Amino acid sequence: MINVTKTYLPNIEKYKEYIDDIFESGWLTNNGQFVKKLEKRLKEYLGVKNLILVSNGTLALQVAYRALGLKGEVLTTPFSFVATTSTLVWEGLKPKFVDIDSETLNMDYRRIEPLITDKTSAIVPVHVFGNACEVEEIHRIAEKNNLKVIYDAAHAFDVKYKGESLLNYGDISTISFHSTKIFHTIEGGAIIVKDNELYEKIKLMINFGISGPDRVECLGINTKMNEFQAAMGLCILDDMEGILENRRRVTGYYREYLPKGLQLQKHNENCSENYAYFPVVFDSENTLLSVQEGLRENDIYARRYFYPSLDTLSYIKEPQDVPISNSISKRILCLPIYDSLSESELSKIITILKEGIR
Repeated sequence: MINVTKTYLPNIEKYKEYIDDIFESGWLTNNGQFVKKLEKRLKEYLGVKNLILVSNGTLALQVAYRALGLKGEVLTTPFSFVATTSTLVWEGLKPKFVDIDSETLNMDYRRIEPLITDKTSAIVPVHVFGNACEVEEIHRIAEKNNLKVIYDAAHAFDVKYKGESLLNYGDISTISFHSTKIFHTIEGGAIIVKDNELYEKIKLMINFGISGPDRVECLGINTKMNEFQAAMGLCILDDMEGILENRRRVTGYYREYLPKGLQLQKHNENCSENYAYFPVVFDSENTLLSVQEGLRENDIYARRYFYPSLDTLSYIKEPQDVPISNSISKRILCLPIYDSLSESELSKIITILKEGIR
């Protein structure tokens, strides 16, 4: 079976060494030694100022909205994983969808300003499949209209924009370390924030607002990362060079041998790649379904990612005009990509895909 992704697992003996230390210390959570070590190493690796580890990427978004005091309407993209929208609704905010660019698949910044009203408090764009948004244009629009910007950077681990971390853009960037990601902590995520005061506030918020043994300073929630998660992250961080190199190999094979005529995501020329996903866009939904069925018959499971367009969710009550997102979401398929995919497996995927198109 070839799935769309395969969780990378490090050397088990190395992980067991960390587990032995955890058992010996008896310190399983609450800002233990491995959480502190991973935060420090990730700040250095990613090139960011302040980074807070959390238990998952979904709660990272929810904490970000709370920390910035968002209210009313939030402009976001309809082409993303469901958590980008569901977290807004969960926090009592109203998503207002900005249609996407048909080539980059990111929020089209040229469509943002006409949708801003006196109820708009923020913009929540997504670096879709790790492809950088037009961050400078979005910053200009946000400053002009006094709006906060939270980037859902779930896919953007180790992506650089003009030589610096893409995670440094916006008031806050959030990232997912779920087991399906190129870097993972089993479950997990992080909040990246430039402002030191906001950083200190968020550190309290993720631990019930507790600032001392007998002091609760603010409203908080429990979204701390535990030591077992952090230990996994430390193991995988050691292996990132090899992981990225093998994903680069898989991506290169697809680009060389895929049939002509398939639409590939247009990459932001100012940003690096992390080879997290390999989406292809077909000419029609029928072609996609034909290819997907051919792959399934051979135990190969590509994914319709992202489908459906988020404006169609049952809890989005008002109709929204996002025809490009609706069209792309019906025609896009993410092909299998992970570090251990062999050339023979890739060749099989390409052959089936060509037959499905014919």
